[in-house]
Amino acid sequence: MKNVLIIDDEPKARQLLRAMLTDCAPDLTVVADCDDLPSGVKAIRKLKPDLVFLDIEMPGYSGLELMDFFEESEVDFFVIFTTAYSQYALQAFRFSAIDYLLKPLNINALTDAVERFRQKKDREAQHLSALRFNTESRQTKRIALPQANGIRFIDSNDVLYAKGEGAYTDIFLSSGEKLLISRNLKYLESLVEGIDNLLRCHKSYLINTQYISAYIRQDGGYLKLTNGHDVSVSPDKVASVLAACGGR
Repeated sequence: MKNVLIIDDEPKARQLLRAMLTDCAPDLTVVADCDDLPSGVKAIRKLKPDLVFLDIEMPGYSGLELMDFFEESEVDFFVIFTTAYSQYALQAFRFSAIDYLLKPLNINALTDAVERFRQKKDREAQHLSALRFNTESRQTKRIALPQANGIRFIDSNDVLYAKGEGAYTDIFLSSGEKLLISRNLKYLESLVEGIDNLLRCHKSYLINTQYISAYIRQDGGYLKLTNGHDVSVSPDKVASVLAACGGR
């Protein structure tokens, strides 16, 4: 069960949203509803909800001011805005909200928004599970990679290199297999932190130094791998890469 908090100054709006959630999302539990932002902030700190339904126009404070009350490290909940005013949509999405629902609420739009929350929550759970595994397994040098259907566990020594392309990363293994994860290269870099033979050599590449056969200075500098692939290396990364290779 996931816990939900409603912040809205209109009693009827809170009551209606509760009823709609009971119908379309029985796996969500409304743990409290609040009629202004300060009481909502207190409830968030006390009850630790997974999801907050947040009105924007309320007396005293706007819902868009919610994050002014929290440090970034404290924000472990998701937000769906509910408002009668469409002009706030752009600000709401800059706020990184899951969705922006216009009043009067539509059951189909609410159902879709809740489903987006579930998907984000599931991805977050996979992310945390992978991070926890990688933190605990650095001595054994295994890596947990979140994938669409679960988590893939691989030995760090099996990684040749990884190439990031926007929000996705291709991971090339010594077996010839290529894995695709829907995470950027910075995410993978955080997973392998502390594994000495895996390091970032370029804005688009992470390399396993065990498989470097040569460093070539021409064409801006690149690394040759034992499987014949060439991987770019940034000028400011050359020294650290060569040091990790034992000066080769």
